[in-house]
Amino acid sequence: MKTDDIMKIAGRVECVQPSPPRAVFDLASTLDDVVDLTLGDPDLPPPENVRAAACRAIMEGKTRYSANAGLKELRKAIALDAEKNLGFPVDPDREIIVTVGAMEASFLSLYTLLEPGDEVVIHAPYWINYSQVVRSLGATPVFVYTRPEENFQLTAEALEAVLTPRTRLVILNSPNNPTGAIIPRETLKKIASLAQERNFAVLSDEIYDSLIYDGKSSTSILSFPGMRERSILINGMSKRFAMTGYRLGWAIGPAPLIAQMTKMQENIVACAPLPAQYAGIEALSSRTDSSFIRQEFQRRRDVLFNGINAIPGLVCKPIPSTFYAMVDICGSGLEAEDFVYRMLKEVKVATVFGPAYGGEFYKNFIRIAFTMKEERLKTALERIADFMDRLKK
Repeated sequence: MKTDDIMKIAGRVECVQPSPPRAVFDLASTLDDVVDLTLGDPDLPPPENVRAAACRAIMEGKTRYSANAGLKELRKAIALDAEKNLGFPVDPDREIIVTVGAMEASFLSLYTLLEPGDEVVIHAPYWINYSQVVRSLGATPVFVYTRPEENFQLTAEALEAVLTPRTRLVILNSPNNPTGAIIPRETLKKIASLAQERNFAVLSDEIYDSLIYDGKSSTSILSFPGMRERSILINGMSKRFAMTGYRLGWAIGPAPLIAQMTKMQENIVACAPLPAQYAGIEALSSRTDSSFIRQEFQRRRDVLFNGINAIPGLVCKPIPSTFYAMVDICGSGLEAEDFVYRMLKEVKVATVFGPAYGGEFYKNFIRIAFTMKEERLKTALERIADFMDRLKK
């Protein structure tokens, strides 16, 4: 018997494809002097007291297992923090699970909620992992394509148009990766009404809610009447506190769902890393000021926005949040994938092509992650301008 017959790979895994951002990142890593604008990995350090708390936990031997749902003290801190935005108390014992990053919180949510044949509505452009996990579970992703000329804003009417009796879940990502778009309160109110009328659940990924600029803020769909019982909120430490490598996230949802997710967590990873959990407790304490992270990215946002719009042939719409920009390259005469790989080869700037986040509908866009220091961003802008000049010649 052939090895391929013995070690036959399950179809649910084979349907998952390597992500385009990682493919560009991997290629860029083989080249010298590349300005890498592909991944959403902040280069800033976490606040000093948070780093000290992680080190202290390790030195004090706090390196064993916690409860599967996470340290109770951390869940209490998450509950208090969430209450400020949601307007209602959250039960730390029954309605919160601490996970290995927000990615695991999303995976556990989908794993626990979906059956083969279910439909999951995702608004595009979208974070690639959503569709990959949905497909691997035998469910079907259904996309709502937002329009660049409308600043990638989701509308309740467009969402309603794709609902069917098989719609089990709607995934909302606001603020959005990769566009930075924030779903307005009135739109969320309409979606909340739809959820109750058409009986679907909502996964609300709010990981970027701390990176909103110009003094503005976002609304959680959980804050609307009737939505607490049918929604799960995903968040974490990675963006707000620049703690990507700590792998610490959480989910807030109805107690029966959280209980099932906790059961699965026991069988997958047991618990989130304990030193990271102690760092998380410190991060959510009154001793921590993470405002410098938002302020720094707003400065970088301004550098990138102004720099891109000064380059003939490129257009960048306003960026209200996150550290991503969707840039219209229509004036280059190239489609996005060709643009990305040629620019990487010729001037050594790595970005991601728009179709990675929603197919050919976004073939005239690239995504830029402005997670580099200002001087490197300015270097990237100079190289991008040079590349556009080469195309003209």
